[in-house]
Amino acid sequence: MPVKPPDYQSQHKQRLAWMPWLYFNLKAKHLEWATPWQQQLQQQLSALETVAFGEHCFIAPDAQLFAEPGRNIELGARTFVAAQCFLHGPIQIGEDVAINHGCSIDGGKKGVTIGNHSRIANGVKIYAFNHGMHPDTPVWQQNNTSKGIRIGQDVWVGANCCIIDGVTIADHAVIGMGSVITKDIPKWAIVAGNPAKIIGDRRDKA
Repeated sequence: MPVKPPDYQSQHKQRLAWMPWLYFNLKAKHLEWATPWQQQLQQQLSALETVAFGEHCFIAPDAQLFAEPGRNIELGARTFVAAQCFLHGPIQIGEDVAINHGCSIDGGKKGVTIGNHSRIANGVKIYAFNHGMHPDTPVWQQNNTSKGIRIGQDVWVGANCCIIDGVTIADHAVIGMGSVITKDIPKWAIVAGNPAKIIGDRRDKA
C-alpha cells in the first residue's frame, strides 16, 4: 500500500490559524498559496456578512464572525483573528491588532472598538451588553442594556481576561492575565485581579 506524501500545506494552514502572526513573515513561496487562500476566505465572508477587511488581514478558517446589517464588523489593515474566535458586531478594530485564539467579542447594541496596535490574548471575553436583574422576572426574560466598550491604542489584554459592558481602557494600558475589568482603566496603567486594580505604571518599566 503506497504511503501518501505529507500534506505540508494543510499543516501550514493549521499553524497559521493558531499562530497568525507567522502569516506576516511568510516567505514568497508560501505567500503564493497563502495570499489567495486568505483572499478567498475573506471574500466569502464579506459576501455573507457585513464584514470589511483592511489590506493584508488574516482570518482563521474556523473563526466565526457574525455581522448583520447595522451590526458591522470592520478590521483594519494587518489585523488578525485566530482560531476558534467568536465575533458578533458591531465591532470596529483598528490596524495591526491581534485577536488571539478562543476569544469571544460581542458588541451588543453600542459596540466594541479596539484601537491600533492592541493585543488581545487568547481566551479573552468582551461583552458590550448586560441583563437586568429585577427579582420579579427570570434573568432570561430581562431586558438587555448596552453602553459599549472602548479599548484604546497599544493596549495589551492578557489571557483569559473578562471585560464588562460600559468600560473604557485607555491607551497603553496593560491588563494582567485572568483579570476582570469592571471599571475604566487610565492611560499607562498596569492592572490585575478580580475586580482589577492598578498595580503599576507602564512608564516605570522603561
